[in-house]
Amino acid sequence: MAGAQQQLTTEVDGQTMKLTNLSKVLYPQTGFTKAEVIDYYHQVATLLLPHLSDRPLTRKRWPDGTEAAYFFEKNAPRGTPTWVRTVTLPTPGSSTGRDEADFVVADDVQTIVWLANLAALELHVPQWRIGLSDQGKDPQADLIVFDLDPGPGATIVECCDVALALRQLLSHYGLEGWPKTSGNKGMHLYVPIEPASSKLTSAFAKQLAEQLAEALPESVTANMTKALRPGKVFIDWSQNASAKTTLAPYSLRGSDEPRVSTPIDWDEVASATSPKELRFMPHDVLDRIEAYGDVLDGLYDDPQPLPS
Repeated sequence: MAGAQQQLTTEVDGQTMKLTNLSKVLYPQTGFTKAEVIDYYHQVATLLLPHLSDRPLTRKRWPDGTEAAYFFEKNAPRGTPTWVRTVTLPTPGSSTGRDEADFVVADDVQTIVWLANLAALELHVPQWRIGLSDQGKDPQADLIVFDLDPGPGATIVECCDVALALRQLLSHYGLEGWPKTSGNKGMHLYVPIEPASSKLTSAFAKQLAEQLAEALPESVTANMTKALRPGKVFIDWSQNASAKTTLAPYSLRGSDEPRVSTPIDWDEVASATSPKELRFMPHDVLDRIEAYGDVLDGLYDDPQPLPS
């Protein structure tokens, strides 16, 4: 699909699509073009879909590349094709002052390619699905996420140490964690659960974060106060609030280079000695998929009840 031409009319899974500005460079430091962005998303779409499907999608768009301005977008943009699924959901506390938005829901490969053509580099979703909720009013989460964010002086290697401790703590509750890089400095740890109120999952995530901070005060904090974070890993439990979103697995980051939020296995977590080992570009991710398949395959297969 990638090419040097400026625009292309092509068919994606039976849907005719016009792709535009293909030669535009979206990552100036590396020369990575819009055509390459679209090509990457097209190739990973089937692995990305399980994490986007039936979730309201927030997009972070860089139409003029990552060295120019970006914007967050919840509402379906003007000109959204009729074949793209949208759903109207409440947006309490929205900075736009709107009570609701028409969210895009990426349930098929065509929608992912369409989003890539809009330079929606980052794809963010909540930990709940639309079908499990009463029109978004009482979102029932099917995931808990722990966002491990290294403070100044710490790196993703320190996040790996914290992830291993968190894995051990989760095992006491009969829960399993699935790690991925954030594509930035840190990591995310997913925990599949039977559907439960987002208020309860947030409270549980906070409890575990505080337990670990108490057990490992030299290396972990559960407090987002920046003054407390140098040399430590902040476990951000607040991402489980129903209004919060987390970058989806296999999503690009809108950074200086096209880094990817990449699923990793526990052996990689345990053996990491340098941040470079856990920095993945699109070609790295595609090579990993060819070699190992989908590291997150089975994430949703065996959800456990949220401990009381």
